[in-house]
Amino acid sequence: MIRKLSAFLFLAFIGWGCLQAQEAKTCFKNMPDSICPLLSAVNRADFIDFLESKMKAEVTNSLGGKSEMTKLSPDYIRVKMTPQSSWQMKLLPVNDSTKVICVVATVCAPACDSHVKFYNTDWKELIASSYLPALPVLDDFIAEASDTVDVYEYQDARRQADMLLMKADLSAEDATLTFTFTTTDYMGKEAAEKLKPFVRRFIVYTWNQGKFEKSSTSL
Repeated sequence: MIRKLSAFLFLAFIGWGCLQAQEAKTCFKNMPDSICPLLSAVNRADFIDFLESKMKAEVTNSLGGKSEMTKLSPDYIRVKMTPQSSWQMKLLPVNDSTKVICVVATVCAPACDSHVKFYNTDWKELIASSYLPALPVLDDFIAEASDTVDVYEYQDARRQADMLLMKADLSAEDATLTFTFTTTDYMGKEAAEKLKPFVRRFIVYTWNQGKFEKSSTSL
């Protein structure tokens, strides 16, 4: 009887430890410095302590500037790294026992652009296309001109959108990833204004069966 009880308690402890290991704050604390060099292990631990104590979670980062954790939940973290950059992570379920970490790093200079990466809970980088098979492309954001539009003006504005810039945001409330078109923020004002009527501003992806799938678009 004692052996059975001991075995049960041992398994329960292991199970609890696995659950704890897959909380966002635990993964964040255990993150290697190489993934986010701006924040030390002490910075990351301080963020958690400050927010859990209902204090402003602001620290001095490795470059001497200020970084602030603005959101912490069991599966989501958001950090304002600098006035021009932010960092987000979200724990996403692959199956009943396995999760992956999605990380979005964004820099605005001045138009915002993001990079999305995936890791396992030991912070080994995974192949991104396995979890986000199809990133948006420029044509996903820009509709074709209709017959009532000045085609030459449209084509001229379309040519000036010569690169795709987009800002990615993980949701703290649900398992969605939203891409916002930001190319027009770096274009000339006149060309951007001509192009805006044809721009789909947002493209939303929803996490489904272990990967992100495009779920909707909106103007």
